[in-house]
This record gives sequence, C-alpha cells and structure tokens, in this order.
Amino acid sequence: MPKAQETAVYTHGHHESVLRSHTWRTAANSAAYLLGSLKPHMRILDIGCGPGTITADLAALVPDGHVTGVDRAPEILDRARATAADRGVTNVDFAVADVHALDVPDDTFCVVHAHQVLQHVGDPVRALREMTRVTRPGGLIAVRDGDYAAMTWYPASPGLDDWLELYRRVARANGGEPDAGRRLKAWALRAGLSDITATSSTWTFATPDEREWWSGLWADRTLASAYARLAVEGGHATEEQLRAMAAAWREWGKAADGWFGVLHGEILCRKEG
Repeated sequence: MPKAQETAVYTHGHHESVLRSHTWRTAANSAAYLLGSLKPHMRILDIGCGPGTITADLAALVPDGHVTGVDRAPEILDRARATAADRGVTNVDFAVADVHALDVPDDTFCVVHAHQVLQHVGDPVRALREMTRVTRPGGLIAVRDGDYAAMTWYPASPGLDDWLELYRRVARANGGEPDAGRRLKAWALRAGLSDITATSSTWTFATPDEREWWSGLWADRTLASAYARLAVEGGHATEEQLRAMAAAWREWGKAADGWFGVLHGEILCRKEG
C-alpha cells in the first residue's frame, strides 16, 4: 500500500461546537446527489465519517450491503460507533485511515464517499486517485465539499467579512483549500477520472431557530475550537479579534431578516472498467 502523505492540519478539530454541526448532517441533507444511485447490496466506504450520522444513514439504505466508515481521528470513531449502536445499525464498521493511503485492496467498494473532506487534505488529487483505486470497476466515487468564498449572507456584516477572510487564511495555512467546492471537477480530471457528473446544492439558514443554531455554533467555534487556537497560535488573529467576530455572528443570528447560504460542489464519478 502507498505510504500516507497527509500534511494538512484539520482546521476544525472536534470541539463540541464542531460536533454540533457534524451530528446534524444526514444523508438527505448532505448526500442527496448520491442517494438515487444506491442499491440494497452495495458495499460503501465513507471517508472522513466523523460522528457517523451520514454513515449510519447510508448503512440503512443498503440493508443487504455493508458500510465502512473511516476517519483519521481515533477518538471520533467511538462517537460513530455509538451512533450506529443507538440506531440499531449492524451492517457497519469503523476504522482509522488516511485517505491518501487506504489500507484496502484494489477494487473493493461499490461506492467511495467523502463529505467535507477534500477541503482539509494536503493532496486532494492523490486522495481522489486513492479513492478510485479502492472502487470497483463501474463503481462510484462521490464527493461533496463546501466553498467558503461562495458563502453569502444578509444583512451585511463587516464582522462576518472579517471572519470569512480569516477562516480562509487559517485553512490555507493549515494546508487545506477552503474553496474546494468549485475545484472538485478539476481535481477529478487531474486524478484521471473522466465520467464525471458535477452538480451543486446548498444549505440555507433563515428561520429564527436556524439562525440561532448556525450563528451560535460558529460563534462558539470562533472562540473555543481548534480553529480558534490555530488562528491565534499562527499569528492570524488576536483573541480580541476573535471575540469581535463571535459577537458579529451572534448579532447576525438575531436579525429578523437574516439569511445565510452555503454552496457545495459535488461530483459523482464512475470508475471505468
């Protein structure tokens, strides 16, 4: 197997404010572009599975198949196992892995899926080549990533402008690419894939409850997560600046006319063979 080549630092970490978002994710709100292609017998690899909510959903959709969830952080896999157990999902297992060098034989899985992963890795093209290697001929590589520069909101907020500029700077300093969504097709082509369907979809936060939840988790993440620590330790922002950005998030969340849109790029690639 190829040697692991990960050089990027995961910007978010696994602070409670991060898991608040990750555990909200479902196959329906985060992998809808893939679901119509699933068959009951399929064997699926879910890369960067985190707390396992999408993984468990996928397992329920392939009752005669099996899903393996992998993540680089061993500690989050206990949370994923608990998610599957709480739901009574048994056709699933979890393991530590690096997408750049998967300890899996060639042509193993019917579907290899990654949600919000390639924006955080050191070499997304190599990652896609490795995902393709472990996919069976005729199988699917499914990837969805956000695009931070394409995030947009109302009303205008200089504090959120500062937050977005800072986040993109910190993410790139950590070796990632925060505007990954728009690059997925280009990366897939560079990885040697040719049968590529590129789409996009959004998350929208506009109701009072949605605004409170989204603004609150980002305010907390800006102050207390690994991202906050990396921003300060890297010399990208002071704690005072982070407090001002967190306050801007909470102020936006209270706006009766507030609206926030998150654009995602998606690719569904079929492996030739």
